[in-house]
Amino acid sequence: MKKQTKGIIFLVAIGSLLFFWGAAASMKGFSPPDSELEMTVTGTPADNFPDEQRAQFCGTGVAKSNAYVKEYKIPTDCTQPLAITTDPQGNVWFAETNTGNIAKFNPITETFTEYENPTWPKNARSMMWGMDYSSDGTIWYTDEAFDSIWKFSIQDENYQRLNYPTEGESLPQRLQVDGSQVIVNDFSGNKITFFDAAQSGGEFAYLSLPSPIPNSVTGGFAVDSNDNLWYTNWVFQQGGFLVRFAQGDYFASLSNSEEALPLFDFLQVFKLPLGLNTPNGAAVDSDGKIWLAETSSSYFFRFDPETESFTKYVTSDPTISTYGNASGLIKNPVTRPYWINLDENDRLVFNEQTANRIAIFDPKTETLTEYMVPSKNPGWADCEQIKDCGLAQIFDFTIDGSKIWFTEWVENNIGVLDTSVQLPFKVELDNTQISLKKGETITLTLQVIPLTNSDIPIVQVINADTAEFSDIMIVTDVTQFQLDFDGPRMIQTSITIDENALAISHKILIGAQTDEVTISKYITLTIES
Repeated sequence: MKKQTKGIIFLVAIGSLLFFWGAAASMKGFSPPDSELEMTVTGTPADNFPDEQRAQFCGTGVAKSNAYVKEYKIPTDCTQPLAITTDPQGNVWFAETNTGNIAKFNPITETFTEYENPTWPKNARSMMWGMDYSSDGTIWYTDEAFDSIWKFSIQDENYQRLNYPTEGESLPQRLQVDGSQVIVNDFSGNKITFFDAAQSGGEFAYLSLPSPIPNSVTGGFAVDSNDNLWYTNWVFQQGGFLVRFAQGDYFASLSNSEEALPLFDFLQVFKLPLGLNTPNGAAVDSDGKIWLAETSSSYFFRFDPETESFTKYVTSDPTISTYGNASGLIKNPVTRPYWINLDENDRLVFNEQTANRIAIFDPKTETLTEYMVPSKNPGWADCEQIKDCGLAQIFDFTIDGSKIWFTEWVENNIGVLDTSVQLPFKVELDNTQISLKKGETITLTLQVIPLTNSDIPIVQVINADTAEFSDIMIVTDVTQFQLDFDGPRMIQTSITIDENALAISHKILIGAQTDEVTISKYITLTIES
């Protein structure tokens, strides 16, 4: 077995848990425990961490709930749940990175079943980033530590390990069952791999698609309605490409040819724009637009294949409860959108890793709703003695109708967001398309319209924009107010363009926020030359 460092490097570099590239050994808890640290033997997976690190990696309290989110504590201590999916019966399946097992949660009975993996090495850990259900009644998932793809039979309750094809470095990451094939991106091995889902045995046939940029990484992927595979290929903080692989055309041509076909003849690449430095999640909507989550900022992007143009969007700022800032050193906190998918209503869903939120964006109304997850672990933020502070490390989610299930890696919980629950208010703007010259100001009206029969004592006004510099100034006549149930609150919002602003288009986000949910709308601003 190889030394388990790859997943830690990914966490540091891409999840930005410690905000720097590489240096995996400096991440507490993943290098071998210091023999001088106190270790209380509990007979649970918590024994993989010394006592002083257990709260940080295993959890700090009971499962919590709010009006929209309900959490469930996993019975076994310190399992560190990560990849998650659902089956057609509504059962929730997830991988336990600190045990090597997968587990099932029955939402009707609210009970867990954990399935022991008899071949898993004692005390071994692996970051299992991708999981999906196959129609033959199996659960597929990735295992970066041992370069493996696992298949779990629900009926037989047994595990089968498949060797992941590798030459040198590899990190099998996200996984999707797409018809009869299984697709996996090899993050550090710089390729996409296709498997036949019907195969069995330790050795099996596969096709690997090398990425066009050498010495780069291969990010998340999605398949559009024309059977094209879209994925990202990039070098950290140095740019990269969005890649389109015409897999339908390739496999059709391959079946009619007796000779090997050049894969790159079926590729088309599009240069990523400035600001899109760490594209992890990828999704395709029903209109064929590609959506990318940008994990080193608070941005997410839309790509239009017809115009070959990118549009940048921004989330609201993280609340101070998620980063603490006890030291006063954090000047520009970001939310880090991570993975991204689409629900049955063609709305984008993504996890905001360092904001402790699940976000839903409706492209048709350009409305963003961000739900706060209640559990927070202070070991992952600048909290010191601040209460209700930190991150649960929401690293994966899955969508099942109106429910969004997710894992909390450092709180030993799974949770569910019920999007059918009535929101406390909605927001409207009197103008969402504006053009301004440099130095000009416009005043808009934001309406916050109550949807409940009770007052909301504290509502914050929020705003954000996609400008990299101080090109846009946004001022509201109030920053906090009580929302009375019997009528809307009107908020005057002025937008001023700096004299030295660049003549480009931006998205401006304006809305309102409680301690449980943030609801906002976008304005498209064109700065004229």
